[in-house]
Amino acid sequence: MTNEHILYLKKIKRNKLLIKLSQISLLIFFLVLWELLSRFNVINSFIFSSPSKVLSTLINLIRDNNLFIHIKTTTLEVLASFVLSFMLAFLLALALYSFKTLKKILDPFIVAINSLPKVALGPLIIIWLGATTKSIIFNSLLISVIVTSMTILNGMEACDRNLIKLFKVFGANKIKILTKLIIPSSKKEIISSLKIDMSMSLIGVIMGEFLSCKKGIGYLILYGTQVFNLSLVMCGILILSLLSFLLNILINLLEKRLS
Repeated sequence: MTNEHILYLKKIKRNKLLIKLSQISLLIFFLVLWELLSRFNVINSFIFSSPSKVLSTLINLIRDNNLFIHIKTTTLEVLASFVLSFMLAFLLALALYSFKTLKKILDPFIVAINSLPKVALGPLIIIWLGATTKSIIFNSLLISVIVTSMTILNGMEACDRNLIKLFKVFGANKIKILTKLIIPSSKKEIISSLKIDMSMSLIGVIMGEFLSCKKGIGYLILYGTQVFNLSLVMCGILILSLLSFLLNILINLLEKRLS
């Protein structure tokens, strides 16, 4: 390894360290500023709460054994929605790519469903499936499946036509072209679809918990709003942000594994 290479690697490490320190500093600055503004009554602490109140609420939830059941519920719902959504989206993308006529037939219906506000279907979903976990997951699937499938489909359709012709020249059938060329060449879009699917699943689950549930982070936020406990609402939002961050790390690890 040359000296230039060593210096280059050190420069990359310093840059990564600088980015991490900047991110941590920015977060600390925001929390300190929020606390100071609340303590000196620049902002209304009843409406905006404060980091100290949020921390106190979090400690009380842990002490009362009333926190981890909500985190566990939402996490399991998100993971179930994520897996089901990706499987359905992948199958839908395969079908639309393989059968062009089917794509043309379903295109206006897909556009209509995708553009429809899913909250409007909430009351119907509750009537059909009841105020249970099924309705929450179904609501999440409505939000995530089409967006995820369109991302995968765009990757498949972007495959080099000359390579497809080359495969045909060598006698490859449709299944081999699909499994050996189309899907592998769409790996970047498939990984992107995983990230989209995870975020959409989380949004769908929280929306579903707002409509019909008795536990979960969405329920925690909704309950805090109803009783005007804004510290509880902020606490729920904080937990939701941390959960989203951890799930994103999970997707990044999966991306590295696939790469």
